[in-house]
Amino acid sequence: MAASELYTKYARVWIPDPEEVWKSAELLKDYKPGDKVLQLRLEEGKDLEYCLDPKTKELPPLRNPDILVGENDLTALSYLHEPAVLHNLKVRFIDSKLIYTYCGIVLVAINPYEQLPIYGEDIINAYSGQNMGDMDPHIFAVAEEAYKQMARDERNQSIIVSGESGAGKTVSAKYAMRYFATVSGSASEANVEEKVLASNPIMESIGNAKTTRNDNSSRFGKYIEIGFDKRYRIIGANMRTYLLEKSRVVFQAEEERNYHIFYQLCASAALPEFKTLRLGNANYFHYTKQGGSPVIDGVDDAKEMVNTRQACTLLGISDSYQMGIFRILAGILHLGNVEFVSRDSDSCTVPPKHEPLTIFCDLMGVEYEEMAHWLCHRKLATATETYIKPISKLHAINARDALAKHIYANLFNWIVDHVNKALHATVKQHSFIGVLDIYGFETFEINSFEQFCINYANEKLQQQFNMHVFKLEQEEYMKEQIPWTLIDFYDNQPCINLIEAKMGVLDLLDEECKMPKGSDDSWAQKLYNTHLNKCALFEKPRLSNKAFIIKHFADKVEYQCEGFLEKNKDTVYEEQIKVLKSSKKFKLLPELFQDEEKVLSPTSATPSGRVPLSRTAVKPAKARPGQASKEHKKTVGHQFRNSLHLLMETLNATTPHYVRCIKPNDFKFPFTFDEKRAVQQLRACGVLETIRISAAGFPSRWTYQEFFSRYRVLMKQRDVLGDRKQTCKNVLEKLIQDKDKYQFGKTKIFFRAGQVAYLEKIRADKLRAACIRIQKTIRGWLMRKKYMRMRKAAITIQRHVRGYQARCYAKFLRRTRAAVTIQKFQRMYVVRKRYQRMRATTIALQALLRGYMVRNKYQMMLREHKTVIIQKHVRGWLARLHYGRILKAIVYLQCCYRRMMAKRELKKLKIEARSVERYKKLHIGLENKIMQLQRKIDEQNKEYKSLLEKMSNLEITYSTETEKLRNDVERLRMSEEEAKNATNRVISLQEEIAKLRKELHQTQSEKKTIEEWADKYKHDTEQLVSELKEQNTLLKTEKEDLNRRIHDQAREITESMERKLVEETKQLELDLNDERLRYQNLLNEFSRLEERYDDLKDEMNLMVSIPKPGHKRTDSTHSSNESEYTFSSEITEAEDLPVRMEEPSEKKAPLDMSLFLKLQKRVTELEQEKQSLQDELDRKEEQALRAKAKEEERPPMRGAELEYESLKRQELESENKKLKNELNELQKALTETRAPEVTAPGAPAYRVLLDQLTSVSEELEVRKEEVLILRSQLVSQKEAIQPKEDKNTMTDATLLLEDVQKMKDKGEIAQAYIGLKETNRQSPQDYHMLNEDGELWLAYEGLKQANRLLESQLQSQKKSHENELESLRGEIQSLKEENNRQQQLLAQNLQLPPEARIEASLQHEITRLTNENLFYEELYADDPKKYQLYRISLYKRMIDLMEQLEKQDKTVRKLKKQLKVFAKKIGELEVGQMENISPGQIIDEPIRPVNIPRKEKDFQGMLEYKREDEQKLVKNLILELKPRGVAVNLIPGLPAYILFMCVRHADYLNDDQKVRSLLTSTINGIKKVLKKRGDDFETVSFWLSNTCRFLHCLKQYSGEEGFMKHNTPRQNEHCLTNFDLAEYRQVLSDLAIQIYQQLVRVLENILQPMIVSGMLEHETIQGVSGVKPTGLRKRTSSIADEGTYTLDSIIRQLNSFHSVMCQHGMDPELIKQVVKQMFYIIGAVTLNNLLLRKDMCSWSKGMQIRYNVSQLEEWLRDKNLMNSGAKETLEPLIQAAQLLQVKKKTDEDAEAICSMCNALTTAQIVKVLNLYTPVNEFEERVLVSFIRTIQVRLRDRKDSPQLLMDAKHIFPVTFPFNPSSLALETIQIPASLGLGFISRV
Repeated sequence: MAASELYTKYARVWIPDPEEVWKSAELLKDYKPGDKVLQLRLEEGKDLEYCLDPKTKELPPLRNPDILVGENDLTALSYLHEPAVLHNLKVRFIDSKLIYTYCGIVLVAINPYEQLPIYGEDIINAYSGQNMGDMDPHIFAVAEEAYKQMARDERNQSIIVSGESGAGKTVSAKYAMRYFATVSGSASEANVEEKVLASNPIMESIGNAKTTRNDNSSRFGKYIEIGFDKRYRIIGANMRTYLLEKSRVVFQAEEERNYHIFYQLCASAALPEFKTLRLGNANYFHYTKQGGSPVIDGVDDAKEMVNTRQACTLLGISDSYQMGIFRILAGILHLGNVEFVSRDSDSCTVPPKHEPLTIFCDLMGVEYEEMAHWLCHRKLATATETYIKPISKLHAINARDALAKHIYANLFNWIVDHVNKALHATVKQHSFIGVLDIYGFETFEINSFEQFCINYANEKLQQQFNMHVFKLEQEEYMKEQIPWTLIDFYDNQPCINLIEAKMGVLDLLDEECKMPKGSDDSWAQKLYNTHLNKCALFEKPRLSNKAFIIKHFADKVEYQCEGFLEKNKDTVYEEQIKVLKSSKKFKLLPELFQDEEKVLSPTSATPSGRVPLSRTAVKPAKARPGQASKEHKKTVGHQFRNSLHLLMETLNATTPHYVRCIKPNDFKFPFTFDEKRAVQQLRACGVLETIRISAAGFPSRWTYQEFFSRYRVLMKQRDVLGDRKQTCKNVLEKLIQDKDKYQFGKTKIFFRAGQVAYLEKIRADKLRAACIRIQKTIRGWLMRKKYMRMRKAAITIQRHVRGYQARCYAKFLRRTRAAVTIQKFQRMYVVRKRYQRMRATTIALQALLRGYMVRNKYQMMLREHKTVIIQKHVRGWLARLHYGRILKAIVYLQCCYRRMMAKRELKKLKIEARSVERYKKLHIGLENKIMQLQRKIDEQNKEYKSLLEKMSNLEITYSTETEKLRNDVERLRMSEEEAKNATNRVISLQEEIAKLRKELHQTQSEKKTIEEWADKYKHDTEQLVSELKEQNTLLKTEKEDLNRRIHDQAREITESMERKLVEETKQLELDLNDERLRYQNLLNEFSRLEERYDDLKDEMNLMVSIPKPGHKRTDSTHSSNESEYTFSSEITEAEDLPVRMEEPSEKKAPLDMSLFLKLQKRVTELEQEKQSLQDELDRKEEQALRAKAKEEERPPMRGAELEYESLKRQELESENKKLKNELNELQKALTETRAPEVTAPGAPAYRVLLDQLTSVSEELEVRKEEVLILRSQLVSQKEAIQPKEDKNTMTDATLLLEDVQKMKDKGEIAQAYIGLKETNRQSPQDYHMLNEDGELWLAYEGLKQANRLLESQLQSQKKSHENELESLRGEIQSLKEENNRQQQLLAQNLQLPPEARIEASLQHEITRLTNENLFYEELYADDPKKYQLYRISLYKRMIDLMEQLEKQDKTVRKLKKQLKVFAKKIGELEVGQMENISPGQIIDEPIRPVNIPRKEKDFQGMLEYKREDEQKLVKNLILELKPRGVAVNLIPGLPAYILFMCVRHADYLNDDQKVRSLLTSTINGIKKVLKKRGDDFETVSFWLSNTCRFLHCLKQYSGEEGFMKHNTPRQNEHCLTNFDLAEYRQVLSDLAIQIYQQLVRVLENILQPMIVSGMLEHETIQGVSGVKPTGLRKRTSSIADEGTYTLDSIIRQLNSFHSVMCQHGMDPELIKQVVKQMFYIIGAVTLNNLLLRKDMCSWSKGMQIRYNVSQLEEWLRDKNLMNSGAKETLEPLIQAAQLLQVKKKTDEDAEAICSMCNALTTAQIVKVLNLYTPVNEFEERVLVSFIRTIQVRLRDRKDSPQLLMDAKHIFPVTFPFNPSSLALETIQIPASLGLGFISRV
């Protein structure tokens, strides 16, 4: 493909950048061959011209499509180059928070500098068993691949972890070992995996230190071999160490520390046991203060010391040895503080009594003088003599430091050796996995001997890595039959030769060390002379003669020669070592150097010829003669080279797995990516070399099916053939013209680099063109639709407008015509109105004028008339006026006199008014006085009226007299004087009248004042009353408010109590579920331990000798079951005897026996815990029962009638049984006589007897029915006479409560309590019972009714309640006494003979009725008529009962007599006929055949078997019964019915031994068959169904009323009569729980391989999600190939499970629980894999998941299981699928996601958003800011931080009671079961 086809406009490229290493840019125009400049635009919008190199003319690397960015495998990238790798790692690390990425066979791990929740046990379980390409990259995936290849290929594995300091090598290695320890487990009880993990704290404390780049940097390399046995379980480990950095003991650079152990010791110096070490602060010691940074942030050295000591203890290092180690370490610290004083230039000395040296000598147990002497002197040995030479101060300091380093190195080796001993495998190792944690390539400003050795080791590892990658590529090509072309890759063998070959750097260094006057300068000159200008990889710096440069595979490194010789020699003076060896007080110190002597001696080679693996330096197996004395002078470089060769041999013998750790920045910032540092490490660790090797060949590889699925859009229909391979070939030949760009393999297509990107570009262009075409078509269709709508709308508008205009014109015409008509009539109306108005006006004027004239005439006539009248009246008035004056004078005289009298009275009144008492009286009786005054005024008014009347009479008389006087004028004139005098007197009288009027006026004013005061008083009083009324109103409102508030508070309290009740109920449900889950987990643990116990016992049986003949072993489970069920009997003792006999043989295996004792102890503990839980549950049940009993307001009233009737029924049944037995014996006697001819079927005597017996049996049956009728009548009559007021309170529950109070036996109480629970239980379909006994519902009912009781108590009066309670207590006491008396009478009756028993029972009944009579006599004392009626009915009933009982007794006696007569007759007939008939006559006499009608036998629903056939029954019915064979055609639950019918027969016989033995054998048999075929779903389902049915039968026929509610009368007759099997019901319930858990495990094992493939990987909707390019780690194909699971596979399996369970007759509620558990497993496994697979988190995959979930829901609907709760278990998965599909941009989207995903945790939501990956270019990535918004919104949500769901979680199971309607007597036993030895009864 030409470059011009790729470098087109808008193509994106990478260009170099000094800051970001690589920058992205976009082409502004197409590139044409010959162009020297590219027109580019950077992402920030800046345009630039990129000049091409004129020599190479290399174009900048192209950028991958966006859909390939963020891939799990770097080899999946189409363009494989450095910028693509760097960008992919950055996107995954920064945006998606993913620290692991594959690069072919390499796992690249970037240190996040933050604790991530991705290493928990749930993550380990998720990766366990998965293919490496199926899950997201992880260290666990590499570990799983190594573990899987070890088991599959039986080849040892190695995991090589490399990287520079601070990159996370040690942590990665630690997590890999944790994975092996968790997945494999240990093969013994020694907890080897814990010891392997415990070695990490020890090695970190003595081998790790703080550097400038890492706070916990490993300063040594280690290779840990984890050993496995044949079952691939960890059995041990072994550790090798490499090149400990000893120089750190005596010197640390700035901001660095010494090894952690020194600072841990200093931090723990205050501990009592460390007082003798005389330690102090780390700044006090020279060896710990040089770096100036003694503390690490966030690290507590004292706590780390505790962890280190605990790890030492776990690995078997005793406390004494630990203290010895700490003494040596403390001695090293004190040795570092030893100072020297110069005497001259060539000698020095230690100050006298130098404290640090004194402490060092005390700790080491050596002489002070010797150590002080040899620290300042050395011994020189020649051929003839020995010299002791003093040394200078500088040499003394170097010697001191060398001694400290040597001691520490030997201590390090000693600790490693002891760790290896602790981890040593006790059994033979089958294979191992090695974990290599070794330093990466290092380059600093000053590089010395340590960096040289480290880079040398990395050169060797890089060579091995390159060869392995090259080998894998070659194998892949050969496997696919691709033409092999040699790939040019970097071979670093020349660099290795430069270092290790003859005359190489190490060889010249060793040679210079042997020289007497060798120096670093001379060695440098030899290097220059040997290699400079001769080897291209060796260079000399320009400005230095004491350094050299080596071109390593990663980079050029300049090494400083100074110190090389000293570090290579590692010189330590022998005399100082001898002083330390001479220590006798300190045993550990000589041990260190004795080990060294063993290694140095020629005879100390290991038997295998291999060097001990714990040594830092590896020594040769054989030594030359005379070499032992000088072996310690062997150089460090030589030792390191040998150990490195041994390591490479080990690695080459294993399959390597590579982990490359990258340090993202130098500042330890979390999730911060420094491109420069990352590129350096990528180049150094070989990742880019892997990319280069892959890119040189065919890096992109697709299977034909994947290629076809991805690029089907590029094919036409005619191109698609039946052969996928040929189809792909044809398409590729058309798409890519250059055939060198691809190759066709057997199963894959191989592409050159960039070809997939080209295909993706074509695909994207095709999809874009298709999208444009679709958009064009849709937009055209939409526009056409819009045009048609607009045209139709326009036509409609035009039609309406034109119609409107026509209507408007017609309206105009109508209005014009109407206007003319209106005008005509209007004008006519106006003229007519005007005329009428004028006419009316004229008439009105005429009328007014005429009226005016008439009125004037009338007024004149009226005036004349009125004038006459006025004159008449005036004249009369004048006369009256004169009379009035005379009358007034008279009245005035009267008034004057009365005034005088009134004044006198007034004076008296005033005198009285002045007194206080009078005032009070007046004040008090003011209203009365006012009323009196009012009355006085009324009287005066009356008097005034009477005076007026008198005056009027006087006037009349006066007028008459005046008339007389007129006649006598003359006479009066004569008496004029007298008249004048009279007139004067009248005037005086008038004056008196005026005065009286004035006084009257004053009196009236006073009256008015008094009235005003009265009114004011009245007003004040009314105002006061109104105020009081207002206050009263306010008080009423306040009262109402208070009442309302009290009511509200009461309502709130009630609501709060109801809420609390609901919450407490929910909490009780949760607690009960937790307790049930805990109990079932304990059962699971118990069953596991029991199986383990059985396995161990089987192993013991194999180990012990063969038992003697005749010795019979008992099943291993029997004794355990006996101990579990706590039943003691003779059988159990007999069965325990063989176990005791085997004890001496068991002593031969002490290890197994100790384990057996441990397990036995554990079983005992579990049983105790189980018993305590059961007791606690019983206690809670009793509490609920007491609460229920307290609720009842009135106690139950119940006599001994039911007990009497039950006893009577038992007596009658026993009599009936006796009669039947007598009949059977009689028949048997007839058949066993010596004369068979007499009793032959045709004989007359036999026929007569048979008829009589038949009639007798019929009569017995009739009498039995009569007895039953009689009993029912007694019960009904007893109930009929109960008081009506007690009908509502007498319930079954209260009766059972009374029984509970009367019972003293615990078994009876438990049985009655269960009956009570079953009575109170509501229907299961309404309340979803939580267990088979309904404890939670009972507790809920008790709480609810207790709440009601409290409310009723609050509402009722306390006193009446207490009185009622006392009365009820009295009644209860009386009933108890009556009950006790009845029980005594019954006990007495039972001791009587049968004849007297009936009579006594009748007497008892009469007595009882008499007592009842007395009771009702008192009751009806007030109503004699009712009492009389009651007496009459009672007497009648008593008489009837007595008559019936007498008839029954007569009938029984009559039948007994008949039986005796028949027996005599039979005997006489036998004797007579035997005497008269000879044998010959019998033979010759013809017998007439007679047809005898046989009555159908009435079976009792029992099965009889012999005790010796019990084992055969268990064997045929349980152990050898196969569900797939015989059991398929059986009635569901038939084995359970058969077993129960056998138990019924044993119960009928009252044989407790038989019942106990049968139940124990049944339980053990079920356990055996499940242990043998426990992985078969049908077997487990079959026995779960039968166990539950057996449990239900034990409940249904237990006789407890709670379980008998749904029984038929016939089924009630089949109830157990003699034994209470409640304890066995609990045992069977536990067994059912264990079987259910085993069933769930079987389901999980079957479904587990299908779930991920069917729910996630398989494309149910084809074409929705295209397959993205994959790298070297191929994931499981999502195409439905043969052998892959699809959703249909899961549904078929679910159908199979459901049909099997239904076929076996499993309870519907139990099926729902199983389905719920199955769906939970499907949802949890699917979601967990989704959270760990980036390639699955896309929009299209969300659609696939939702479709798959809808199919599962459809299956639930088809099976009618939607109410099973299974759908709810899929809710997290549904929400995760919705999260993949919803819009993820705005804040509204974030809010919608937070409200939608309530079933997902915050960690899961953020993980899905981080993993979301577009599959096509049209999808968009989730922005980091959006994820931050989601995190902020969800920070207040309190949910679990756990990422994955617990797929192993099992919901607590319950077994709701499910009675069977099947009648036991109708069950037939098939012959196929082989149970012919049992018979129906």
